[in-house]
Order: sequence, then structure tokens, then C-alpha cells
Amino acid sequence: MKDANCVFCRIIDGSIPSVKVYESDNVIAFLDINPMEKGHVLVVPKQHWRTISDVPVDAPDAVRCAEEAMYIVRVTAKALGEGLADGTNILQANGACAGQTVPHLHFHVIPRYGGETLQPGWESGAGKYKDDDERDSYATRIADGIKKIVESEGIFG
Repeated sequence: MKDANCVFCRIIDGSIPSVKVYESDNVIAFLDINPMEKGHVLVVPKQHWRTISDVPVDAPDAVRCAEEAMYIVRVTAKALGEGLADGTNILQANGACAGQTVPHLHFHVIPRYGGETLQPGWESGAGKYKDDDERDSYATRIADGIKKIVESEGIFG
């Protein structure tokens, strides 16, 4: 199920470009366009659900897609923690009042550096890259880390 008006559905179908760090039949992960920190990744199930509450539990393909999304959240955090970041925040919002700006279920995996703490509220854009080369370097390092972990664990992919 896709929504032609959804920005993430359009990223999934390729009509909006993104800097991907992972893609499978069920999930896409890419660098956030307004990162809180350099290396901020969005993990997005390819099935369109507005919120986590909308994921059907009685449809095996939906359950598999949601399971893989959560697995890739874990793997992305692990990949960031292996030589790039000191820690990670995992954020997920449901509904506009909770800070959800794109009504498509997604997870933010935000690297943390040097012991600073996440302040309340969203600070989109605080982790802007100096140029496309720096952005692409982060994407490559994250993608390589994800690939290595997925291959070694052999669960998805």
C-alpha cells in the first residue's frame, strides 16, 4: 500500500532522491535531509502506515515488514556505534502533536558524539553537512557497517 502524496512513499518509489544506507524489499534507510547530527538516519518500512498503531498484526507480510524495520533500526544503531558515534538516540513519533511531521511510520536513529545530551524538542538541521562529500562519506560508512552486520547475522537481507 502506497500513498502518492506521502514524501516517504515517493522516496521509496524513487521519485524523490535520497542518500540510501540500506534497502530491501521491505525497508529503506537513508540520511535525514535535516539531520539533528551528522549521520542521522531514517528507517522507513516500505508499506505505508501512518503510525505504529496502524501496523496490522494479522497480516504476515506486514508483520515481516515491521519486524525487519525494527531489526534495521537496531543494526543502524550498532553500525553507528562501531567507530562513528559514541551513542545513539532512537526516536519515533505518532501524530502531529507528538512531533511526527511525515505521516508514514518511521524511526530516527540519531548518532551522539562527545557526550552531549539530546535536548527536548526537535532540532532539525543542527547536524548539517559541510558539503555533499562529507554527507556521502557518512552514508558510505553507515551503509558499510549495516551491510557487514546484516551479512554476519544472516537474519534479514
